[in-house]
Parts: sequence; structure tokens; C-alpha cells
Amino acid sequence: MLLLVLRFVVTPIVLGIYFYFGSKFWSGFRQTNFTSGRILLTLLWPACFVINSAYRRNFRKALRGQ
Repeated sequence: MLLLVLRFVVTPIVLGIYFYFGSKFWSGFRQTNFTSGRILLTLLWPACFVINSAYRRNFRKALRGQ
């Protein structure tokens, strides 16, 4: 039963969050200090966000569009 909940409820929620913030970062990429690596930085945003404080600042800039 728990596996069914994980498979059909939690997984789509996590994937939705991943794609939502990834697309927001993609569309706001011009607002960041980054000049290249748009695809890689978008795909790896969760790991970069946790590890790197400069990436967190730029990620927030991209989300706000400022």
C-alpha cells in the first residue's frame, strides 16, 4: 500500500516541483550572472541549489525575474 502511495502520489508531486522550478529558472536565465551552461544548470538545479550559495542567489533572481 505504501509503495502505491509513493508511486502514484509522491512521485508525480516531486516531478511536478522539479519541472516547475526548472522551467521558471530556464525562462529567467537571462537575469542571472551565468553566461553559459543553461541546459546543465537547469537540469541539475536541485543539487546546485543545495550545494552552492552563489547558485541559490542566481536561482532566486531567475525566479523573480529581477
